[in-house]
Amino acid sequence: MIMTHNSYDPLLVALSYAISVFGAFTALQLAVAIPTAKGTALWGWVVGAAAAMGGGAIWSMHFIAMLAFRMPMKVSYDLSLTLASLVLAMLVTGAGLFIVGRGKPSLARLLGGGTLTGLGVATMHYTGMAAMQMPARISYEPRLFGLSLVIAVVASSAALWLAFNLRGNLQRFGSAFIMGAAVCGMHYTGMAAARFTPDYQHPPAAAFGMETAELALAIFLFTAALLGVALSVALKRSRQVMQLEA
Repeated sequence: MIMTHNSYDPLLVALSYAISVFGAFTALQLAVAIPTAKGTALWGWVVGAAAAMGGGAIWSMHFIAMLAFRMPMKVSYDLSLTLASLVLAMLVTGAGLFIVGRGKPSLARLLGGGTLTGLGVATMHYTGMAAMQMPARISYEPRLFGLSLVIAVVASSAALWLAFNLRGNLQRFGSAFIMGAAVCGMHYTGMAAARFTPDYQHPPAAAFGMETAELALAIFLFTAALLGVALSVALKRSRQVMQLEA
């Protein structure tokens, strides 16, 4: 069996970590409002935090990192599966935030929400992998595949705990770097588990119109802009709360 020799673009790897940290920090700022919010406001904060964490810290990191992956063949991505992976990331993250953030805090809630979110994030990752269209077949090394699932669950549980137990911007800022590293750890472990065997009977579909680096940069800038808006909303709320408590 002949497998391909692959590498990574270091600049895009760095961008994938940066957007994950930014998304995690924004999500932590938004999630603070979930335990006490009511009515439609509650769902606004849940959706916002889920979009920041699932769409920014996790999915955008994942897709930029996928574009950082260099293979000796042309690769394109199935649009429907790629979009499905984005929706899945936000849904499972939102569910985890709601489970852990509402009601009386407990270990059962944390483990339940963390497991659901972690397995959902792992499913998102492997759905994104399935979206790859190329003249090769993908298989997975079982031990690394299993390790990626464990990392996803542990990282998700830790992220949910941090989301509702941190106080202060400095703590959240430092934790965002840890969360970003955990998200990247899951992704790159999953990628290390992948084995690509050339199969030229299945040529790839047409690729996206932009070059890989341009597409990755576009995703980074678009996501960063959305996260910036969400972060400004969260910080404005934080200032209002501090004024009321003063």
